[in-house]
Amino acid sequence: MKKSIETKLALYPTPVTVIGAMNGDKPTWTLVAHIGIIGHDRILVSLAEPHFINHVIKDNGKLSISLVTEEMLPAVDVSGSVTGAKNDKSELFEYEVGENGTPIIKAANLTLECTVADIYKTPNFESFICTIDNTYVEESCLNDKGKPDYTKVRPVLFEFPNYQYLRTGDVVGKCLSFKNKEA
Repeated sequence: MKKSIETKLALYPTPVTVIGAMNGDKPTWTLVAHIGIIGHDRILVSLAEPHFINHVIKDNGKLSISLVTEEMLPAVDVSGSVTGAKNDKSELFEYEVGENGTPIIKAANLTLECTVADIYKTPNFESFICTIDNTYVEESCLNDKGKPDYTKVRPVLFEFPNYQYLRTGDVVGKCLSFKNKEA
């Protein structure tokens, strides 16, 4: 029997990402796990309103979103633990500047360059609705059709109720393939 745990936010896990934006001639970074897909052409990045990076994103209108691997976790965790208002986070990751002018983390297997299309505000949060300008994938993480192979990208996941990082698992089936199998 299921037990009600009231109105807990429990729609997890979600991918751990690092959001990057250029603050003048240096990048600033922060860990974000409250992200989502809101159509085939839009992504949502939800940040608490006091985050330093919010004003940088609003000034530029651009940001990068990098999926996180286990090897990146120590620096990623720091990026979400200290504020860019008091700490220079520009040297947490080696980076290059992408075609859209956003910082691209060299160690990330997959990064999206995005432009902010809108900002949706809720109490204490700003959700940046973004279009995707470029998708960069490490060549060794592409399948033979040129698509990201997430068994090779190996993104780390986050779950809020217990505040922990999770490892992605194995492929358990092909999407929309079960209709041809007997139940």
